[in-house]
Amino acid sequence: MTADGFAPRCGVDLVIVGAGGFGRETAQAVHDINEAGGTWRLLGFMDDDSARHGSSVDGITVIGGRDEVRSRADASVVVCTARPDDHVSRPRIVGELDLPAARYATIVHPTAAVSASSSIGPGSVLLAHVALTTAVRVGRHVAIMPQVVLTHDDVVEDFATLASGVRLGGSVRVGRAAYLGAGALVREGCSVGAGALVGMGAVVTRDIPAYEVWAGVPARYLRVASATKALQAPSENAQLS
Repeated sequence: MTADGFAPRCGVDLVIVGAGGFGRETAQAVHDINEAGGTWRLLGFMDDDSARHGSSVDGITVIGGRDEVRSRADASVVVCTARPDDHVSRPRIVGELDLPAARYATIVHPTAAVSASSSIGPGSVLLAHVALTTAVRVGRHVAIMPQVVLTHDDVVEDFATLASGVRLGGSVRVGRAAYLGAGALVREGCSVGAGALVGMGAVVTRDIPAYEVWAGVPARYLRVASATKALQAPSENAQLS
């Protein structure tokens, strides 16, 4: 159950939007969930690259483009795109799909440790060996890659991406559609603004403003994020705000 009372769907037909690396990792997580007693029925990937339609990726069929989501009204959906060079693709795709929140699956790998005091929103994915220690709030359509550790009172807002090995100190806030690269560390009490991009291995010791790119040890400002304009434009429906 999420903080707002939403009960994520589980154990029904599922389609994964995006057949890239994150989509494939999510498919493996679904397999592992089922091995542990889950009952998801993975129908396949949906990808807008028509050259991939009908092909097999890791033994799973690419069944068509995302427009076909509407023709499979009984299936749950999870949007799995998370490239650092286009880290606002998820809010854009979710906005274009314009589905009710109840259509979205929440995928949590069986090795993830999620405390009873923590909450996860619909459409979010937690991969292997993620840890949410206590009172962590993860929003909607958040991508959390393997070995990420979120500690007490962290807040990760909608559409954020935390790449593998990210570590957040307590009471950190990660803004909407921010992207934290692999191995990034964030000091307790710091915030990463909406749409910000944090480089691999960066050590964040102070607040990062929205729509900026930071990298290094300690992390320093590099430039304005290229996704600023796209992210500032409202795209998703009110249910996903």
